[in-house]
Amino acid sequence: MANVRDLKKDINYVLGDIIEAVYVWEYSNTDKDTKASEAIIDEAIETFDELIAKVNAKNIDNPKAHFKAINNELEEKGKALIDKINKLG
Repeated sequence: MANVRDLKKDINYVLGDIIEAVYVWEYSNTDKDTKASEAIIDEAIETFDELIAKVNAKNIDNPKAHFKAINNELEEKGKALIDKINKLG
């Protein structure tokens, strides 16, 4: 990992792309209920807030391990959100 700025950009891009994918799904499926897709957007926003708060945390014992854990969490939660998008009817 290069630096904190790149990690913040990665968080922003990954979750932004997920939200955009949900909007595309909603646009192409106007006849379907959007409660599930809106829940995915809400979850992506909550994930963004949580991860940015962790990135901005002070007094970290091992910064390298801390940021690696955040990156791994982004990957896991991003995959889970993508799976939910793929399961939308």
